[in-house]
Amino acid sequence: MSPGAKGRILVVDDDRALRHALATLLADAGYTVDQANDGSGALASLARASPDLVLLDLGLPDMGGLEVLDQLRGLASPPRVVVVTADDTPGTVLKAVRGQVDGYVTKPFAPGGIVDVIEDVMAKPPAAALPIEIVSARPEWVELLAPCSLDVANRILGFMMTLEADLPEKVRESVGQAFQELLFNAIEWGGKLDPARKVRISCIRTRRMLLYRIADPGEGFDISRLSHAAINNPEDNPLQHALVREEKGLRPGGLGLAITRMLVDELVYNEKHNEVVFVKYLD
Repeated sequence: MSPGAKGRILVVDDDRALRHALATLLADAGYTVDQANDGSGALASLARASPDLVLLDLGLPDMGGLEVLDQLRGLASPPRVVVVTADDTPGTVLKAVRGQVDGYVTKPFAPGGIVDVIEDVMAKPPAAALPIEIVSARPEWVELLAPCSLDVANRILGFMMTLEADLPEKVRESVGQAFQELLFNAIEWGGKLDPARKVRISCIRTRRMLLYRIADPGEGFDISRLSHAAINNPEDNPLQHALVREEKGLRPGGLGLAITRMLVDELVYNEKHNEVVFVKYLD
């Protein structure tokens, strides 16, 4: 692959050693790389050449990274933006979400990991094309309204897990898997993968518990009639759902609800089954 064939990236960071290391890493991965050590330099670089992606540090010396982000989003054709920062506090993460960033990476990070994040972001539509609305940005009560798109779902999953970074790893893994299963179900089945329809996501955190609520725009379903779901398999045929899914031409799966019930402490659907709440106790 010729140098720069994958696209153009602007690296913005006031840490000279880190900035050069990232530039070398990305150039070796096939990208054309520009560099800036502060917000003013980043805006000047953008005026000279339009990058496909900006790797943006939030702690810049002259203007905040979030201020740079605001200006990027005001461009006619804004680039994708991946934020790189040591700040994973809820307020900062949610401001980045409100700024429609495409990815959020906390320092320190593995060099190979940052390339993986960038290549994943470059393969998807820009975040600005499918915006996430922030309804509540309080650390103890986060609420989002998002398009029914799997790309958006993956962005939300990454952001929400960043918010729970202080939890024990086992708890984070359980919450993350349960949240992913239920969110993807809501977007795929309730929202019909239609970005014009919205799913509402709430997360309430107290000292003792973590509560997630996901409400989709669908008409709901009768859980007892989901023959393609493992949760309804008869005891003597634990793989019946797999045969049903194959007959209906559905993708492999159907284990989501069964797995989720094992991962969380409480799981409750409303009467229509288009809204679900799950709770994970923290003590």
